[in-house]
Parts: sequence; structure tokens; C-alpha cells
Amino acid sequence: MSYRKLRKKMNDKEQITDSANDTQKSISTSITENLNIIKQKTGNSPDIIIRMLPFGHDPKVNTAITYVDGLVDNPTINEFLVQAMEESAQEEFQDKDIFTVFSEKVVAVSSLETVKDWDTLFQSLLSGDTIILIDGKEEVLIASTKGGERRFVEQSDSEITLRGSKEGFTESININTALVRRIIKNPNLWMESMNLGKQTKTDITIMYLNGIADPDIVEEVRQRLGRVDLDSILDSGYIEQVIEDESSGLFPTIIHTERPDSVAGNLLEGRIAIFVSGTPHVLIVPAVMIQFFQTPEDYYVRFPISTLIRMLRVTMYMISLIGPAFYVAVTTFHQEMIPTDLLIIIASQTNSVPFPAIVEALIMEVTFEILREAGLRMPNKISATISIVGALVIGQGVIQAGIVSPAMVIVVAITAIASLATPTYDIAISARLLRFAFMLSAAIAGFYGIILGLIMLIVHLASLRSFGVPYLSPIAPLNPKSLKDTIMRGPIWSFNERPKSLHPQNSVRQGKNQRPSPPIKRGMIRADTKEGNKNDS
Repeated sequence: MSYRKLRKKMNDKEQITDSANDTQKSISTSITENLNIIKQKTGNSPDIIIRMLPFGHDPKVNTAITYVDGLVDNPTINEFLVQAMEESAQEEFQDKDIFTVFSEKVVAVSSLETVKDWDTLFQSLLSGDTIILIDGKEEVLIASTKGGERRFVEQSDSEITLRGSKEGFTESININTALVRRIIKNPNLWMESMNLGKQTKTDITIMYLNGIADPDIVEEVRQRLGRVDLDSILDSGYIEQVIEDESSGLFPTIIHTERPDSVAGNLLEGRIAIFVSGTPHVLIVPAVMIQFFQTPEDYYVRFPISTLIRMLRVTMYMISLIGPAFYVAVTTFHQEMIPTDLLIIIASQTNSVPFPAIVEALIMEVTFEILREAGLRMPNKISATISIVGALVIGQGVIQAGIVSPAMVIVVAITAIASLATPTYDIAISARLLRFAFMLSAAIAGFYGIILGLIMLIVHLASLRSFGVPYLSPIAPLNPKSLKDTIMRGPIWSFNERPKSLHPQNSVRQGKNQRPSPPIKRGMIRADTKEGNKNDS
């Protein structure tokens, strides 16, 4: 076929489609015309299945079902639609509405509704529902038959814990919301659904606990999602970048998680969860900075252990942030702070290095970031090889070549391990980027540069908000009652109230008399036991 004929055929097809869009404002009574419009709108795609099924005996009515192959549950269609319609082929309905016959006697699916416009029809069709068309009717029936191939519920690879639930979210929004429903069996767990993305029509669900979540925050979430006017939404990251308070900063102000127990815990505190179809990452708002150093496992172990682990995480974050900068400042401006024996060793190592400490730090940090990115994007088998090559060959090679001192390699290695100890990837990236700024400030002004950088960082963090909630709360502004769940984690029986910064409608979380108490007198127990044994005998 020549290019001119092919182009003419495409133009004719576009004209037919445009005329169908212009003239068919509502569904026609002709089943043939309706099926032609469906074929034209979908480009006669092979995955759009259309099956003609005669129904009824006197009179006989032509019916058809159409669905998208791969998005539906085929056993449901075959058993509850096709087979049921074939068995009811002799049904008489002279004095009955055929829609009533279908809904009451024929179709046995979980959900069935009537649709009169094309937009809702195509939205339902491309979402996995089955369309039932009946000749002579200006309406169609939508049967809920969503299904298809899905990933099974399995453990999250990015949030691994030793204790607690092993379930993780999948790409199905219905499965994800059901996983949270299994944990919170409360009728006040409300959900609101919408479709965003002009081309993708992605399903979005807001989940919150009515009576606990602040209505103003819930309304703010609705308004921000209502303002979204994107062409496509392929992941929750699209939503995150357009609804957060500040998208140009390095620090995340929205939490994303793959664990149902993490979502349930945040909902019980008064936060809102945002589910996006097609991704296992669920967004949680509002978020404060200390949450990025917490894990669900912190609440499953005793509070002294959890407190020590949280303090270790914060310490590791500070090391990953200013570790190389501290070494550059000490070796460049403040050598008197180093013990004499250690200073002699460092000086002997750096004599053969032609670069100052800041250049050494930049070389090693950039090299490590390249290795990290390469190992992350490579297949698992190759990434292990790259890690070994980077740790042994390059590390040992730069030392023997005299490009970097052994002390700098040790500092960079400790910094890299500390950055990997941060539980949340988003907050760890902020330390990786700010690390270079702190190294430059340390090379210019030593400790004064580091202190000035920390002051500017704290001022910036204090100015951040997440849906109106201060980013550093409950530390700034100070709320003493909420400090028991920050860097230090108090015992579970002391969590009597929900965080004040979220302005929950119901601030009472549990009873006040939850503290465990041992028996008062062991002698009384023994006496009671003896009396009980005598009575039993």
C-alpha cells in the first residue's frame, strides 16, 4: 500500500472517529451502532473482546458483552455472565423490564450498574469491567469483573524487618486497601476515590479515619488532588511532586511506604493515606522529619532497645552528613585537635599525596556515588561484582598510586556505611547531596563553616511545612507530651494521646492504666494456689 493511500485511510478513520465524538453524545438504541463506536474509539484493538449473545424467547433480544482481555477475571465472565445468559435464553419478559431481568435473575456478579454516557462506559471498560449492551436500549449495564494477572502479596524488598508483618503492597489498589482493612476493622475507616491523569485515568483513593483525622487536613488533601491536571500519572511520585508544600527542597515532606502496618499506624495517629493504582508505594501525609528515622519494627520491641536503635540511626545520619567535612576541617585548619601520634601517622600518609584534603574527599565521594549508582542499576549478579571491584581494586589502587591517603579512604568508607544505615531512602539522599556543600564550607572556613552550614540547615528545616504541619514538630514548636515518640521511644503504655501537631479530633489513644504491674506479694499467690488446689481436690 502506497503512502498516499495509507494516509487517506488514516484520515478517513480520524474523520469517522471525530464524527462519532461529535454526534454520539449519548448511547444509541442500536446495538450495532454502539459496537461500531466502541471499535472506532479503541482502534479495533485485538484485546477488545466482543461476544454476541442472543437472549430471551418471546421476544428475542440481541445482546452483547465487551471487555478488555487481560484486565478481567475470565472465570467470572464465563460462569456468571456467558453461562447464565445461555441458561436464561428461554426467559420470557413481555411485562418485565429487561434490565430488571438481568440484574435479578441472570447476572450474578458483585456489582452491577446502569450507564447512559460514553465517557463512563469507556472508563469502566478500560478499568476491567464488562459492558453489557442490549438492543433497543439507550443504556448499558456495567458488571464488575476486574481481575487479570496480578503480583501476589509478598514481603517488601525496600522495608525489611525481622519482626512484624511480612505483607507488602502490590500494584492493585483494591488489594492494597483490603490489606489495610484487615488491620483496621473499623467502619470509620473511610475512603474516597477519584481518577487523575487526562490520558491514563489513574485510580486514586484517599483513606483516613473519620473522627480522628483533622477535617481541615483532609479537605486540604482533596483540594490539592483536585488541582492536579497532569497528562499521565504512572507512579505515586507524580502525585507527590505536585501536592507537596515545596518541591524544590532536598528533604521529603511526604512519606511513601510499601507496608500495610506502617499505613495503619499512621492512620491511627490521624494521618491520611493516598493510594495510587499501578504502584505499591502509598503516600502518607502530613509527615515530620523524625518519621523518616522510624520503622514499624520500633514498636514491636521493648522501648530501651528501640530508643538505642533510633539514636544510632540519627547518629549515622549526622556522620553521613558531616563526616568527610569534619575530617577536611581537622586536617586543614585544626590540626591541634588531633593527638600527636595520630597526627604524625596522617602527616606521613599525606606527604606523598599531591592533592589537598578537599580534593581527596571529592575524588572519593564522587567515585563512590558512581559505584553506588552503577550497582543499583545493574542486575543483581553483576552488582555484587561491581561492589567488590569498587571496594578492593579501586580503593587499594588509589592508595598505592598515591592519589588518596588511606585515612581518607577509611573516612569515606565509614560515611558510606553510615548513609546505608538510614532507614528511609529519601532522607538518605538529602545527606548525600548536602555532604558536598559541607565539605566545601569546611575547606573554606573549617569548623566555622560547618557550624554556619548546620545553622542554615536548621533554619531551613524549621521553615518547612507538610500540609501545614511544622516539619520539626514536636521539637520545634516544642510539645513535651509528644517527645516520647521522637528520637527516644517511650513504652507503649505511655502513648495515651495522639500527636498534637496533627490536631486529631479524638486525641485519646488508649487508657491511662496500661502499665504492667507484677504481683504484690508472692506469699499471697502461694497461699491462694494452695487453697485452690485443696478446693480442686
